[in-house]
Parts: sequence; C-alpha cells; structure tokens
Amino acid sequence: MHTFARRTARLAVILAMMAAALPTGFAFASDANVTLVSAMQQTEPITVYTTAASEISTLDPQRASDQVSIAAIEQLFLGLTDNDPLNPGNILPELATAWEYDETGTVWTFTIRNDVPWVRWDPVTDQAEQLGFVTAGDIAYGIKRACDPRLGAYYTSVADKLILGCDEVSTKPVREVTDADYDLVQVFALDDTTLEVHLQFSAGFFFSQTPMWMYRPVPRSVIEELGDDWTEPGNLVTNGPFVLDEWQWGGQRVYLRNPLLPEDLRGPGNVERVIQRPVFDLGTTFALYQENSVDASGVPSAELQSILNDPAYANQLSQSTSMSVFYFGFAHDKPPFDNVHARRAFSAAVDRTAFVLQQGSGEPMIHLTPPIIPGAPPINEVGVGYNPELARAEIEAAGYPNCEGLPPLLIVSFVGASDWAEFLAASVERELGCDPGVVTVEQQEFSVLLETIDPRNAPEDRPNIWTLGWGPDYPDANNWLGDVLHCESENTFKRPCGTVDDLITQAAREIDPALRNELYYRIEEMFFGPEGEHPLISLFLDRSYALQKPWYSGPFQTDGIFGGPHYNYRVIDQAAQLAARGS
Repeated sequence: MHTFARRTARLAVILAMMAAALPTGFAFASDANVTLVSAMQQTEPITVYTTAASEISTLDPQRASDQVSIAAIEQLFLGLTDNDPLNPGNILPELATAWEYDETGTVWTFTIRNDVPWVRWDPVTDQAEQLGFVTAGDIAYGIKRACDPRLGAYYTSVADKLILGCDEVSTKPVREVTDADYDLVQVFALDDTTLEVHLQFSAGFFFSQTPMWMYRPVPRSVIEELGDDWTEPGNLVTNGPFVLDEWQWGGQRVYLRNPLLPEDLRGPGNVERVIQRPVFDLGTTFALYQENSVDASGVPSAELQSILNDPAYANQLSQSTSMSVFYFGFAHDKPPFDNVHARRAFSAAVDRTAFVLQQGSGEPMIHLTPPIIPGAPPINEVGVGYNPELARAEIEAAGYPNCEGLPPLLIVSFVGASDWAEFLAASVERELGCDPGVVTVEQQEFSVLLETIDPRNAPEDRPNIWTLGWGPDYPDANNWLGDVLHCESENTFKRPCGTVDDLITQAAREIDPALRNELYYRIEEMFFGPEGEHPLISLFLDRSYALQKPWYSGPFQTDGIFGGPHYNYRVIDQAAQLAARGS
C-alpha cells in the first residue's frame, strides 16, 4: 500500500558506452569543441541529478514498504516480471521468460532465465564482482522470506493472503519462528530455471503482483553471513540495472549502471549514473531546478499558475497521475455514519469538480478504482457524485432533516489537507443545512492520523470522518476494492460484512478477465450507486505537474506508477546538460 512515501561511475565502466551516448546527428563546430566535449564525458558519466522527499528506510526487498525505498529497490533488484514503463498495467517478462497455470488456477510455473549474475560492487576499488547467477531457488527463497514475521514487514500481510503456507509462517509467534519454517511455504525450485508457486485459491490478480518487490530474489548466503548488514554499500549483492555506489543517512545516494547485466535487460536509456539528494522541501528542490542543479522537480502549488502561464516552461512541464485516489473515510461504528442514508447524504453533498478547481489539479472521482486499471469501470460512469436534491432526501431519511439532531462531528485530516475538511464542512452546511458549529476540523501528522483511525480503538476515540488516499501496489481492481474495502481487510471504516464482500472474494478468485470486469462493475455500483453503501467519499484522482529539463527525456507520465521508476529508460543529452550546469 501506498497510503501515501549513488556516486561516481569510473572510466573503466563507461568507456565502452561513450559513442552510443552521443545524440544521433551530433555535430562538432571545431576540433577544439571535440576535445572539450570528449574530455567532459571522460570525467563525467552520463548522470541524472535528482532529489528524494525522504530517506531510504531499507534496501531489503522483503522489508520495504515506503515509496522511496521501493524506488531504490527497483534500480537494484530484478523481479519475476516488470511493470511496463511505457504502458501502465501491462506486465513484461524479466527474470521469468514464460509462465503458465494449471486447470485449478492455483499452481503457477515460471521459466527462469539463467544468465543474470549476482553482482557485488565495491565502491572503494570501483570493481564489480560476479557471484554466480540468479536461480529459481533464489526467487523461491525471496518469496518464502516475505512470509517471515521476524522482518516486521508490512507486505508480509499481502503475501500471506495468497501464497499457500505463507500464513502458517506469518502467524507464528515471532520467538518461535526459524528458517526451517520456510519449508511450510509452498514455493519450489524444481531446478535452477523452473519455479513453482502454489496459491491458496485461484487468484485472478496474482500475475499482476509478480513484479512486486517482496517477491524478488535475494542472496541467501550473503544474508545468512552478514545479517542486517547485508544491504550496506560494499556488502550489498544485487542483480538489477544499477549497482549501489554510495548511500549514507542524510547524504546523497549514487547508483551506477550494472556493467555485468545482460544487454537485453539494460533498457533503452543512456543513463550511467544517478545522483539523488534527500531534499525534504519541494520549494528547495524547485530552486535547485531553476539553477540547473537537478534535472527534475515537482511544482510547488504557489508556483503553479505562474509556471503554467510562462512559455519558458512549455517544453519542460508534464502532467501525470500516480493512480492514487484520495477520499473521506467514514466511521461506520458510531452515529451518524452507522446509518447508510447519512453516508449517502454527505457523499452527494460534495461537488468534486468544484473541489478540483479549487485545488488546481486532480480529476474528480465518484467511485474508487481509477481508470486503466484492469477491472475499473469508465471514470465517473458508476456512482452518484454531486446531487444536492438526493443529499437532502437522504439526510432526512437518516432521521436528521436539515441536519437537526446531528451529533457533533470530528473530521481529522493529515497535514496539508485541512482545506479538504473545510470544503466538506462548507458543503454540508450549504447543501444539508448543517449548523457551522456541528463540525470540528483537526489536523494531524500522517502517522498520528493512522494511529487515530486504527479500527482497534474504541469508537469514542475515533473521528467520524478522515482524509486519506490509496496508492496502488499492483495493477488490478482487487488492490482497491479488495485491499481497501473488503470487510476482512484492514477495514479502518469498521464496515460490517455483507453480500458485496462475497462478490469481492468471487472476483478475486475468478481467472476469466471478462467475468472479473463484470463483477467489479457490480461491486462499484453496490458501493457507490444510488442504493449503495457509500463506505467512503471518493474525492479525486491525483494528477500532478512536474518539470523536466529539455535535455532530460523518458516516459515520465507512465513510469513508476506501480513500483519504482526505471532510470534505465531515461535519456540525457549530456552536452546540453553540462553546458547548462557550467561544467
């Protein structure tokens, strides 16, 4: 889940790539220019300069849960498959070259390539050491390790709902777990190039999960030798498109092209090095962008209109979506939102279009699963949306005509979203006749908000409404409707189980894509249609602006929606970059 989170490549590694790095048709004005550009390239690998909004928590694929760590792991470790950087929702071969499942849909067999090396990069000697090749056994070990509760990993709770035997390990008391328990997990290396994965049920969404980080291979012998220190620079053994040259807390991270990776896995880009600085303030990143110190930046909200109106930024500005859907959650375990009519009334009182115009970006949403995701209905085809007349009828049906007798309401927002809560308060005041004093808005740090809405808390200790968002882990409607709304998911809403949950389970187990789409359409209607449960108020689909320098190109609008970005798909016009940087 995403509820909403290295240094110098040396000449020996990059000399063979120099000729290919020059733009096609590049012409030199004189011999002096030839000498100058050539000298710069010999001392400066083709580099992307960028920032990150927080520190890396871990480089361990089975432990990672935040976006910054997952983005780093994408550079360092290959998966069974890969999310297509050019076509979100499409899945490409990576370590696995072929796959099939049996007639029950519960046994999957993957054919694994035998030419991907394990690599240890030494940042002191600038040498890449090959330590054998990735095998099906390494992948099996990684998947089994994802079930280990001793890691304290969030995504253990994803694996243990799907992989046969995984829940037997994950639910054991931590003190009783040993590596021998991995044998309970029904994942087998039949030989070095054949992997067999047994599922608890026929899961139509399993294949869409195969690019995920917690299923990636890791080097067992290195982990057993070094323990938690195995991810330190100089110790780390990886197999991805880049190696780790530098990583220190509070300092920059530096990735270098993996010189030993098979050619067909290198990607179409020309980037040889990525230097990433932790910068926690978007305004600071934007300032660095303006002075050409970094090649990309988000757009601070205070600068958006001026940038949109400035022709100098016309060829630098792009808009993309993270596929994150933001919403207001309801507490179903106490009045007034234990009453479905009250939930429908509040939902129908919100003008999402006006909200998005006020915010300056985003796309209104009246159901949950965003467009292009397998199983998603056409955007805004299913759901009620803004309907003041229906809102007034529903609040009366709830027993609160004109909001009379409505109990005091607490809306808790995460930091930066208090104006969302104020918008909702103004909407119900205007459309339902609620007294302005009935709603209190409180702002909390994100981690504190998650503790506040924990479903284990007593009803009186939880807010009535809260702001939250869901960012995707894998491209399937189950990641929204199953992982967010099913009554047996984390269920912060405390909604009771019903018929719709049976349909969610049925859709998850269905293999036929057409039947799954029909089921998910019905589920969205049962949640957000005129007679729906309305467990939450879908608000908007994230759409944000970003800036990239004219010398920096790549699939920025489609890459990194699931998992992390692919820097091996990025291209730098180095001559233009160095000229702008004054190098």
